[in-house]
Amino acid sequence: MSGVRNPGLLAWLYMMRVSNKIHRTSADHLEKYDLTAAQFDVLAHLSVKEGISQQALSERLLVTKGNVCGLIDRMESRGLVSRCSHPEDRRLNLLYLTEAGKALAARAVPAHEEFLERQMQHLSAQEQRNLYTLLRDLDRSLD
Repeated sequence: MSGVRNPGLLAWLYMMRVSNKIHRTSADHLEKYDLTAAQFDVLAHLSVKEGISQQALSERLLVTKGNVCGLIDRMESRGLVSRCSHPEDRRLNLLYLTEAGKALAARAVPAHEEFLERQMQHLSAQEQRNLYTLLRDLDRSLD
């Protein structure tokens, strides 16, 4: 990276490098709970708001409906998530955590949040706020 002089390109390269490192260490941490990052995202979202449709979940996770369908299939087969038909629109499935899913979410979500906070503690609180603001602004500019 030493030959690169453009600050935007350097920032992008470091952003990708850091993202990859965090993704790898995060995946290793989630293995303790027998979860993938995508499964963790489902647990985290449904632990906050159950009874949402697969469509709404796919929009929140920024993945396709097909990806969510396969993901929910796998989690349902593990007994973590259940689908219920919408009472007024039988084309929609509403998603709920099972008792096993709730128990796993109660353990995994706070533990993983603490893990991620420890990854960020190398930056001061102000640096974390600045990084958040910069990344949020970049994200919005790309829409």
